[in-house]
Amino acid sequence: MFTGIVEEIGTLKRIVWGTHSAALTIQADRVLSDAAVGDSIAVNGICLTVTSLGNAAFTADVMHETLNRSSLKGAKPGMHVNLERAMAAGGRFGGHIVSGHVDGTGTIREIRTDDNAVWYTISAGPKLLRYIVEKGSITIDGISLTVAAATADHFSVSTIPHTNAVTTLGERKVGDLVNLETDIIGKYVERLMRPEEPETHKNTGAGMKHKTEASAGGITKEFLTKYGF
Repeated sequence: MFTGIVEEIGTLKRIVWGTHSAALTIQADRVLSDAAVGDSIAVNGICLTVTSLGNAAFTADVMHETLNRSSLKGAKPGMHVNLERAMAAGGRFGGHIVSGHVDGTGTIREIRTDDNAVWYTISAGPKLLRYIVEKGSITIDGISLTVAAATADHFSVSTIPHTNAVTTLGERKVGDLVNLETDIIGKYVERLMRPEEPETHKNTGAGMKHKTEASAGGITKEFLTKYGF
């Protein structure tokens, strides 16, 4: 688990492309201070596993699903990436709950200044925007940010100078693709409140009865009270 508080900006030094995969070598400093093979490091918001270490750099494999879902399919040597180690159990929770499992990508459609703030407006598809709410949390390229506005086809965030200085957001331009991870809590709540239709089973026991009732009407206060919650 991560918090969306970027620890440093790394540099993508090398990419070895497979048919539907890639191996990345990333130059870094701070995130390698206690790193070991097998550790998780978020790269532009994508949770990757360290497969080797050496020369102030680490290597991580990227699978087909990750390339399909993220902006890494357009990665090039020399590009900068946001890096964050997995959250330590005793660490400060500075951002919000970030899994490092990117939901998809968005496209920057506008960048404008507002005194000391910089506004980024990002277009995204309806499958992502349904989970993006005004004043809620959003992860953009691994950065925990607050949604300032949301519409049917885009949303906006307002950033402070410090955020732009210590992350790659300050390098972004209109038309750039960014990784998006929506608030994990909203996705789980929706899944629990809108379960799938019950499957056809011969089992008519109490467990199946509970599932059928919950699926038919959703989880309600009355349902939970009836079964002792």
